[in-house]
Amino acid sequence: MAGKIKTVYVCSDCGYETPKWMGQCPNCNEWNTLEEQVVSNQKSSVSTLASISKKAIASAKSLSQIDITDEQRYITNIGELDRVLGGGIVKGSVVLLSGDPGIGKSTILLQICESVCDKLNVLYVSGEESPVQIKLRAKRLGVSGNNVTIIPETDTQAICEYIMAQKPDLVMIDSIQTLQISELSSSAGSIVQVRESTNMLLRTGKSLGIPIFIVGHVNKGGDIAGPKVLEHIVDTVLYFEGERNQSYRILRAIKNRFGSTNEIGVFEMRDTGLCEVENPSAMLLSGRMSNVSGACITCVIEGTRPILSEVQALVTTTGFGNPRRMSNGFDYNRLNLLLAILEKREGLYFSNLDTYLNVVGGMRLDEPACDLAICMALVSGLRDTPLDEKLIAFGEVGLSGEVRSISRVQARVNEAARLGFTQCVLPKSCIKQITRIPDGIELIGIKNIKEALMLIR
Repeated sequence: MAGKIKTVYVCSDCGYETPKWMGQCPNCNEWNTLEEQVVSNQKSSVSTLASISKKAIASAKSLSQIDITDEQRYITNIGELDRVLGGGIVKGSVVLLSGDPGIGKSTILLQICESVCDKLNVLYVSGEESPVQIKLRAKRLGVSGNNVTIIPETDTQAICEYIMAQKPDLVMIDSIQTLQISELSSSAGSIVQVRESTNMLLRTGKSLGIPIFIVGHVNKGGDIAGPKVLEHIVDTVLYFEGERNQSYRILRAIKNRFGSTNEIGVFEMRDTGLCEVENPSAMLLSGRMSNVSGACITCVIEGTRPILSEVQALVTTTGFGNPRRMSNGFDYNRLNLLLAILEKREGLYFSNLDTYLNVVGGMRLDEPACDLAICMALVSGLRDTPLDEKLIAFGEVGLSGEVRSISRVQARVNEAARLGFTQCVLPKSCIKQITRIPDGIELIGIKNIKEALMLIR
């Protein structure tokens, strides 16, 4: 039965659909973002629905009958990437790789090609660069290109037909914003084109068991362009973090159906590509100055590994009527909460002072275990008194000023001792969790923030 053509209006920011045009999107409240899209309202016949139903019944299996004895992952031999993916690339999975321009997305795709091309046939689809440009970049990175096929194509249907005909082992799409389906009237990069192109690639990859890497750009707000429609469709969302003028990159899993979302991979960008950083704690503490006030070391758990990070606080007299509060790498509202605890419980007033907080190395501290180190850094900056450079602190601070217990204490203490720290300030209730105290480190158990501040003299 022939379908009727109808017009809908889609928000270019959030993907909200409405049958009529409005000046403001009712979902995200942005102005002039509704774009006209033509869609086909095609109805399936009874015979077509019956055949689909028979096919679904034939493919139905009991959970106990599904065989997973075969190897279900491709190992890339890039340790940091395999850790974030949960042990390797799952066959038939769709991985979305996103990040700021120039952060290293295309670079890591070529390095994956070099790592797996001896065993797998790789298809690299480029909608932004010509084959000559990719070859120049591959030569700089030392990528040989064996068993790697490059096609400069932007038609999604043509790409899927090529995949079904050639059946490669791994597919790279760089990038999804350049692909389009000719049957859709919208331009490449629009919400509808991005969503439908991703759906078509997903169906093709799932049906053949071929993993697909998709590069997705970010918008001006820092979110993955799409915006959330891509994240709901794909199996894994990887995000590159870091500044372009800094050499270190952090690969974080925002969503992962086949592994943990707490794991991170740390890389260093060099002229030969992205190099793994096997000891991120030493990297984040490199270049640290001694005898400087407002600095404290803490330890957070990212997935299975403990990572040491430096917190810096600068407290100075304000030149305005209202003091400024700035936080980089730490939640702004959490900073205000800790400042309120220090004022109410300890009588330390920051109300007429500018307060700046920074986490060194581009890390973002979301774990409550770093509360104690931030409080000690703030008070050290307020009193202009340096902390011992061999001191590390971790613990959650409650509204009453108490220091509450945290998890994985043994791993944090072991990591601190391995890097040469001699004093460890931690909640007193956590000491009983430690089965073995490493040599050369002293454990200082505290019950409240007052006891911790007594160490700042």
